Amino acid sequence: MMKPVVVSVFGTRPEAIKMAPVVRELAADPDLDHRLVVTAQHRRLLDDVLTLFAITPDDDLDLMQERQSLDYVNANALTGLGRVYDRLVPRFVLVHGDTTTTFAAALAAFYRRIPVGHVEAGLRTASLDRPFPEELNRRAADLIASHYYCPTAGAADNLRLSREYEGRVFVTGNTALDAVRLVHDPQYTFADERLAAFAAHAGPKLVVTAHRRENWGQPLGAICNGLLAVLADFPQARACFCWHPNPVVRETIEPILDGHPRVLLVDPPRFDEFANLMARCDLLLTDSGGIQEEISQLKRFALVLRRETERPEAVAAGFAQLVPPEVNALRHAVGTVLPRCLAGELPPDAVSPFGDGHAAARIHQAVRFALGLADQPPADLVL
Repeated sequence: MMKPVVVSVFGTRPEAIKMAPVVRELAADPDLDHRLVVTAQHRRLLDDVLTLFAITPDDDLDLMQERQSLDYVNANALTGLGRVYDRLVPRFVLVHGDTTTTFAAALAAFYRRIPVGHVEAGLRTASLDRPFPEELNRRAADLIASHYYCPTAGAADNLRLSREYEGRVFVTGNTALDAVRLVHDPQYTFADERLAAFAAHAGPKLVVTAHRRENWGQPLGAICNGLLAVLADFPQARACFCWHPNPVVRETIEPILDGHPRVLLVDPPRFDEFANLMARCDLLLTDSGGIQEEISQLKRFALVLRRETERPEAVAAGFAQLVPPEVNALRHAVGTVLPRCLAGELPPDAVSPFGDGHAAARIHQAVRFALGLADQPPADLVL
């Protein structure tokens, strides 16, 4: 009997990090014919993750172009993935999260009536354009999917309490914690000497990331100027700004921060280096979604440089605080929380709201059930 073909699709670094544990689980299942398809919406950043986790895609659309637009990515991913699906004839397609690749992969499957499983389903903000375009992408993927693998009970409630979404809902935990668990090492040695020197600094250490589209332009400039104010307030502090390769982002950051003696501007480190860098810092400043989850595994605290978050669990559990991307707001927030972080008061001694680092195994079992390879579904896990 032919093994059912299961296709996992992703295209960006965050998706690759969170799907790597799932791909490894599915690829090791002798009852499945698992195929990995990447769009390469990101290229080098994606390749770094594939190398780290020793994963080789079965199909690579290699879409990335300099200064690419969202409609370019969506149109070419939709067409390219459609051709791949027609060739592979999958029984099930897995997508992750909220990228343009996610939306295109789910839509191409919908057009062919292929069931879709959505990993990290159910996240929501109150605004369709915050974050942009991620909020639309994840809502659309949930509308198309028939199987939902939710990171928290709150995310599952967002689906269960709505009449728009029909399908089987599982609370699995977030696979970001699986990825951190695989790479975090208290004895980790940094290959990059600049990161090693930063991690060894005796004074306060800030790790910064900022790249979301809704922060492009003036908000990102305010984040950079707020960081300068923070460094003036804390003369012993140093900041490592892991800046996104997108030239639109760098054109704002570089004129403000380049050359500052206590700011290290680095390309995004490989995920193992970045996870261990986070583990050694005193405070994170970020507009990232995934970092809000990863810090709960690493027991670190973050100021989230956004006006709302689809991960309210991180805030409720005491691992994060929302700060609008404004100079004075950022300066005040760091001045308040950094001394508490240095004193060991933040984050609190709390359990991660995003699970136990074994979400991939639960998703694997749920996929087997969806394909009729297991008589009973895995019990919903309330975290």
